[in-house]
Parts: sequence; structure tokens; C-alpha cells
Amino acid sequence: MSEVSSTRIGFRDAMVTLAGEREEVVFISTDSILVVRGEPFFEHFPERVIELGISEQNGVGVASGLASSGMVPYICTYAGFLTMRACEQMRTFVSYPNLKVRFVGANGGLHGGNREGVSHQFTEDVGILRGMPNFTILCPADGAQVYEAMLASADIEGPVYIRIGSGREERVFADGTPFEIGKIRVMVDNGNDVALFAHGFVLNRVLEAARLLKEKGIGAKVVEVATIKPLDGEGIASILRATGCAVTIEDHTIINGLGSAIAEVIAEESQGYLVRLGLQDVYGESGFPDELLDAYGMSVHDIVAAATRAMEKKHQ
Repeated sequence: MSEVSSTRIGFRDAMVTLAGEREEVVFISTDSILVVRGEPFFEHFPERVIELGISEQNGVGVASGLASSGMVPYICTYAGFLTMRACEQMRTFVSYPNLKVRFVGANGGLHGGNREGVSHQFTEDVGILRGMPNFTILCPADGAQVYEAMLASADIEGPVYIRIGSGREERVFADGTPFEIGKIRVMVDNGNDVALFAHGFVLNRVLEAARLLKEKGIGAKVVEVATIKPLDGEGIASILRATGCAVTIEDHTIINGLGSAIAEVIAEESQGYLVRLGLQDVYGESGFPDELLDAYGMSVHDIVAAATRAMEKKHQ
């Protein structure tokens, strides 16, 4: 069984570290401190927890006020309760004045499916925020990378959104692996036949697909795009110029997420054929994470087949 590296614990541990170093860091909870396993933060810094109950719109308003007064508020709850329920407040009271508020969205993707179902699965969150100016959007792969992303983003001016999952994510990176904001990361380079762009909780599947492609004599590059905004367009274009075709894999709708971002780079900066894997303009359903990813076309074999299709288009 794969080792678990909980993104929720990665967030919690980074919060404790940051608060120990910076007295301006505060945790805004909208009845969510237990959701993100934040008890240790409350034990260490009870005076820096502001509990507002189930009132996400109010929470973003409070965060805006604190940020405008020199504090650095972190508000963490379910991703959709922020990006949907409090979308207007995120836009008007944080994005527009470009305030230093940190939003951390739990249950990004299909990973919460077996416990809470479609009401607590959020596959639109990245797409909603891509259209808001000033936002930095980060999609770390596992708990260790959430921890590093939290620390790396601490000094960024303006709002930051960090996507986390259900707390049952597979380990991808070793503890202490740096998280570089705004840059892609080539994880595997087996050749220039096809590029596999991915982020977040599907990366281990993509790595396995690259191994199977290599056995078939197909050289794939696995490229992590953990920063969705600002996008490393130059780095992505360089990969596309080498391969001429690509597949995107994301635990998110294909609309306005990673697949759309890569398509924009192709349209403006490079050439290539693209196959997008993710939710195909549908909602998810209840089920275990791995079963759901398989059911919605993101299995290892789906990735291999998509790579083959992209290569066929390139050679037509």
C-alpha cells in the first residue's frame, strides 16, 4: 500500500511553523479547525484562532479587514465553500484590493467522494479563481509539498490559494523537497515523444503511465505544473516545442483548469496537439478516490491511451 502524506496535516504543520516565526499570522476558522486537524495550532496559539462558525462569506470579510490592518490571515475550509459560497467576497474584498490573505481549500477534486459525496467534492475551484486578477494558485501534490508551498508563499504579496485534499493523499515527494512557485518541474524525462502535464493528487498515476509507455518504447516527459497562476508559460512552451504533443491530467474539470491553461500556451506561444483528461463537463459521484479517478477517465491505462492518441495526431 502506498504511503499516505496528508495534505491537511501538511497545512496544519506549516501553520504552526509560520505562527511560531511570525506574530502576524492568524487562523480564521469557519467551523473548520477540526476538518483540517488544526487542534495543535489551537493548543499553541489559542489567541490567534478566530472561530466564526459556518459563515464563509463573513470569514473572508474578516480576513480582508485583518489583512488591511497588517495581519496575515489564513482561512481554510472546504474548497467550494470558499470559491463558490464566498466567491464575491474573495473577488471584491481581497482580489480587487490585492490583500495578503491566504485561502486553503480542502477536498479539492474527487478525493472526498466516499465520505461526503458530490456536495463536498470540488472540481471547479481552480477554474473559478483563474479569472481573478492578483491571485497566486498553487496545487501541491502531497502533504510534504503543501508544507513547503505554505512556507514558500508566505511572503507573496496579494492573495494566495492553496489546494489541499481529503487527507489521504499518496506520497509523491520526499520531505524537504523544495516547492518553487511559478516554475514547472520535470519529474521524468524518458524522451520527446509526448509530454504528460499534471498536478496534485494524480501524479503517481502519471508516473506509472510514463513507466508503461517506456516499456512500449515511447519516451514521455512527466511535468508537474503545481503553480497554475502565475503559469510558467515559457517553460511549458519549451517542453511543447520538444514533444509536439501533450496530455493534461487533472482532478478537476477540464474547463478553465490545467488543460485550458496548456491549451492557451499552445495557442499563443507554441504548437502541438493536446488531449485533456479530467472531468469532461460532468459532476462526480460518491465513491472511493481511486475508483472515481478510474471511472472518470484518469486511470493509468487511460493516460497511456491518451498519450498514444496525442502522438497519432502529431504524426497525421
